[in-house]
Amino acid sequence: MIHNSNHLKVEKKIQKEMNNLVVFLILSLSISYAVSSTLLEKSFMQCMLTRVNNETLFINSSSLLFPKVLESLEQNPRWLNSSNKPLFIVTPSHESEIQATILCSKDIGLQVRVVSGGHDYEGLSYICKTPFILINLINIRSIDINLADESAWVQAGATLGELYYKISKASQVHGFSAGTCTSLGIGGHISGGGFGTLSRKHGLAADSVIDAYLIDVNGETHDRKSMGEELFWAIRGGSATSFGIILAWKIKLVKVPSLVTAFNIELTSEQEVTKLIHRWQYIADKLDEDLFIRVIAQNNGPNSKTTKAIFNSLFLGGKERLITIMNESFAELGLQEKDCIEMSWIQSTLYFAGHKESDPLELLLNRITSYKSSFKSKSDYVKKPIPETGLEGIMRMLQKQDSLALLIMEPYGGKMSEISESEIPFPHRKGNLYNIQYMVKWDKNGIEESNRNIEWMRELYRYMSPYVSKSPRGAYFNYKDLDLGSNKNNGKTSYSEASVWGMKYFKGNFRRLAQIKTKFDPHNFFNNEQSIPLT
Repeated sequence: MIHNSNHLKVEKKIQKEMNNLVVFLILSLSISYAVSSTLLEKSFMQCMLTRVNNETLFINSSSLLFPKVLESLEQNPRWLNSSNKPLFIVTPSHESEIQATILCSKDIGLQVRVVSGGHDYEGLSYICKTPFILINLINIRSIDINLADESAWVQAGATLGELYYKISKASQVHGFSAGTCTSLGIGGHISGGGFGTLSRKHGLAADSVIDAYLIDVNGETHDRKSMGEELFWAIRGGSATSFGIILAWKIKLVKVPSLVTAFNIELTSEQEVTKLIHRWQYIADKLDEDLFIRVIAQNNGPNSKTTKAIFNSLFLGGKERLITIMNESFAELGLQEKDCIEMSWIQSTLYFAGHKESDPLELLLNRITSYKSSFKSKSDYVKKPIPETGLEGIMRMLQKQDSLALLIMEPYGGKMSEISESEIPFPHRKGNLYNIQYMVKWDKNGIEESNRNIEWMRELYRYMSPYVSKSPRGAYFNYKDLDLGSNKNNGKTSYSEASVWGMKYFKGNFRRLAQIKTKFDPHNFFNNEQSIPLT
């Protein structure tokens, strides 16, 4: 008994000493990191001031402004509590300041991250697990429209809304084929492809790029001619941030009619919803390329236990022709004249962004999302119609989710099927009926709430496996998903390791991207959890 008592005392003493050692190690590491960070901050500031001599260019993590500025850049609050904060936020107004940031970061051994709109789904544009500098491109956003050759130079920090607005002020019969979220930064959006309501008619945003300015790892600025056709191919939809920092895109504008028509038909009957979505799958990619009809299937919000489907459409023309086409191709939806709203193309960008078509166009200039909620997304491509039983299972899964959950199904076909899958790195072309974006949103930004919603999303993704593309199971790079796989923190992920996620985004184009990466950034300076690897 006495022996056992002494034994317990010894065990407790050892445990206490172990706990003290752990605390000591944690404190030592924290102090070491703090000292290291301070030294890095001083080195970075000294380097920058010798190159640009402008202290107002950057704020460090100890500044009172730092948390507010960082929060304004992060469009997904799920990442607000991340401990991986930048040492500095650099807000350049000139390319020379971006060049200096690249060179100083490289010399000191820091990573860089670049924010144009802050919409990276996994936060990869503003978080990093090693010390890094965040470049905020908000002041690099000029837009120069040239109607003589129907083109525009758009700097990377401009948003889609700013671009659409500027086009509308120059012409009522021109537009641009890109996304519906008007606060998206143009730099990142085109880097991953850029799908929207005009894509069945005109292709992706990246399909319309005819030139670009890119700053490389050596701080040199290149246009299409000086970078060469290999690199120019890679940056259009192939993760431009893996190769350098995009300063500006030159895009080809597209012609739009003076009058377009939109409709929004909402259905709540579960039986009617599955039957109409089932029918939509057979015709959506084959419709006249002037007609875009997407479906949003969702629950009715937190704890609703009910679902609905919204058939959301843009037609490049008047309502009379639209109704004729619908009666011939999709009469089951029962479209009537009262459902149709005629408007200009620029008004349609407001409409699809969630505003009224009659609202002031200046709303397009708002860079900040009015309501931010944490979210997790995934994506899929569908090549064969999902049977009604499969659709019924989707609706049941939406019903049992307590948070707001939805599937956005956007049709391909038209121009999307005419462009070769190797024309640019974005490979999802002919043979795809539609793309699915899965999304779940929640308000309480805690670990338990996040884990619960993310696990539901993964369960839905597993459920969808029999119904979507295979070998590889395709995904859209602009809907980034780290569940697919990620690179190592040291930037030394092999090509075969990265292929786990890379083939899903880029299919056969992934190897070519890696070869170009190896040539233009041989030491892998521009890297993140899903950047193109070296071969």
